Amino acid sequence: MRTQESTQQKAERCIHKKYRKTIWKPFISGIQRYKLINEGDKIAVCISGGKDSMLLAKLTQALHKYSHTAFELSFIAMDPGYNEANRQKVIYNAEILGIPLTIFKSNIFEVVENTDRSPCYLCAKMRRGFLYAKAKELGCNKIALGHHFSDIVETVLMSMFYGGKIQTMMPKLKSSNFEGMELIRPMYLVHEDEIISWKNYNDLEFIKCACRFQENCSLWDNGGEGSKRQETKALLKRLRRDNPSIEKNIMNSIHEVNLETVISYKSGGKIISFLDAYDLTKI
Repeated sequence: MRTQESTQQKAERCIHKKYRKTIWKPFISGIQRYKLINEGDKIAVCISGGKDSMLLAKLTQALHKYSHTAFELSFIAMDPGYNEANRQKVIYNAEILGIPLTIFKSNIFEVVENTDRSPCYLCAKMRRGFLYAKAKELGCNKIALGHHFSDIVETVLMSMFYGGKIQTMMPKLKSSNFEGMELIRPMYLVHEDEIISWKNYNDLEFIKCACRFQENCSLWDNGGEGSKRQETKALLKRLRRDNPSIEKNIMNSIHEVNLETVISYKSGGKIISFLDAYDLTKI
């Protein structure tokens, strides 16, 4: 008699079956394309409690099991001051998905609550510092975050619309404050729609917005209702109706930048203008 499949077993099996082409292969392609994981790495997979980081944990577990590259994993979650329901939800989901989670406390929400600066900016900056510090304490040389293809595309547009510049999240980044540490984004080529599909297929419910300042933003998986990111998501959704390749084209554009047609760009903190070499250009 066949026993009932556990939540963990179903969530792991479908990655290699139902979502092999849409999640597993893009995940592997991103790691290979950007050379994210090397022999001997010890990677701290950072769990926020949302759908993205939980799937990242399952993907890295599977890679660790089947890869010929020897590396180690630690799964860490920072509690910046969650309410008890959110904290318990993170712990519960880690247990049913078979993720050996190390959870540690910080006072980020308390600090941010008393600042005159942008709370979101300060919170994000402090979170990164705490995660790096904990990862280094555990002997890790890399932290892995759950940003995905859709995050990348949205960030490109947001930087143009609201920041007046072109930039995005890099697939990997060396830390400037923690020597020898590196940040990697293994789900760089995985689309958010597929992550949502994986979540729904497995009847999983993750915390959506654990921020103390936006306790009511339960309609979204990635932040507050009415945020600039949500506006950008809505815009892309409308554009996809006429051009289903719109997000793919935006992603391709940051891989195919033609500097000969760019007015100026920044490198090493210095602005390089097309005028610098204009007189040397042959007609």
